[in-house]
Amino acid sequence: MSAYCHSSSLPQGGAHTPPWLGLSVLLLGGFITIFDLFVVNVAIPSMQSDLSASLAQIGFVVAAYELAFGAMLITGGRLGDVFGRRRVFVWGMAAFTVASVLCGLAPSAEFLIASRILQGLTAALLLPQVYASIRVHFDGPQARRAFGLLGMTLGLAAIAGQVLGGWLVYVNWLDWGWRTVFFINAPIGLLAIVTARCIPESHAPQRPGLDLLGVLLVSLGLALLLVPLLEGPAQDWPAWSVGALVAAFGLLALFYLQQERLRIRGGWPLVDMRLLAQPHFAVGAWLVLLIYSTSSSFFLCFALLMQSGLGLDPWLAGRVFAPASLGFVLASLFAPKGVARWGMQAIVVGAIVYAAAIAVLVVQVQLAGAALQALRLIPVLVVVGAAQGLIMTPLLNLVLGFVDKAQAGMASGVISTLQQIGAALGVAAVGMLFGAALGHTGAATQAEQYASAFVAGMRYNLVAAVLIVVLLLVLARVQRTAR
Repeated sequence: MSAYCHSSSLPQGGAHTPPWLGLSVLLLGGFITIFDLFVVNVAIPSMQSDLSASLAQIGFVVAAYELAFGAMLITGGRLGDVFGRRRVFVWGMAAFTVASVLCGLAPSAEFLIASRILQGLTAALLLPQVYASIRVHFDGPQARRAFGLLGMTLGLAAIAGQVLGGWLVYVNWLDWGWRTVFFINAPIGLLAIVTARCIPESHAPQRPGLDLLGVLLVSLGLALLLVPLLEGPAQDWPAWSVGALVAAFGLLALFYLQQERLRIRGGWPLVDMRLLAQPHFAVGAWLVLLIYSTSSSFFLCFALLMQSGLGLDPWLAGRVFAPASLGFVLASLFAPKGVARWGMQAIVVGAIVYAAAIAVLVVQVQLAGAALQALRLIPVLVVVGAAQGLIMTPLLNLVLGFVDKAQAGMASGVISTLQQIGAALGVAAVGMLFGAALGHTGAATQAEQYASAFVAGMRYNLVAAVLIVVLLLVLARVQRTAR
């Protein structure tokens, strides 16, 4: 393998021959970080029983990863610019592997929460290097193909978190139970570390210094934003959650001002705020925020409906959803070719289909109520998965293609952060709607209660899907105007 791997440093971030073997290693890193966002959901009951954990502790097991992940992504992108993207990728993968093993060995809920925080921090080193490395090493149709494979990989990772995770808990290999979902990361991480030499090294053209004050402001600001979004709805928005949100907006405003002052003085800000002022990138950022908010919240709604509402075990619930992965994979393979042939229209069509499929799913569940049969949802789930593939797969290439390669690390950190913020926003919105409907429904059976709550929660996804269509039309208009 090594004879075909690129190991030379590329100071300008370019490569004469796209490193497809290196891409496969990068995709492993992307897969493993997103997989661990979703896999704990199916393991929660056994975790709670084994560790004698409270509901609040289990909630933080889920939230700690996403919190640390989202808060450090921008910093992770800048570290790759400064020290080298391949080098930081290897550092991150090694630390992520260790953190995963610690999660699997956790003797208590407190130890597991601390290990999940470490997992999230190390994942934030990994994912921005994946985006930035693809951006600097692939061009034109090859970039569309590479980002298409990345989008497909990230989507499959989310699905695998439900399907493979449910199976791992169900088979209880070596009597490890829920711990298997963390131990499985060890061989994947070791494989990625050994084969990372296939990734060409790259830096920002001018290696900037690391803005420690900016790191502190944005990390604390995003932490104070994500904690109440993840925990506030479950606790009926206590005073601390409102205060944290106010403090978060204040710190993020200070971050904006500090970054602008640093740029004007000729320094190296974490985020060049002029990037967010670019119309194409700004609209694209909102699209990323919305599409990932619908993805995460959809998984939440569906898992609750299948397991808590219909009483399916994690493995069976995962198999019901598995056909959606087929639609996602096929659409992801087609999406780059569709965009190359029809341009933005291909993504717009995908968004329209996505909104329509969500509407059909909501109506189907509402009409069935207590008589809902999981297998009858499979056809519309396939369409939902396919539509996600048509949007998510080319969207990453589209948005990052708006920025210069010199800004690839910075832009990838911003986009990765928006994915996590979007996920938190979606889960928060759906959690409020779902919980309110579940608490006030007068349904006689549990299946009917959860069907009603599913319909209520998915209203957010439907509204967000319509907004995605509108923003894509706006983006297409901006592109036509720019020409």
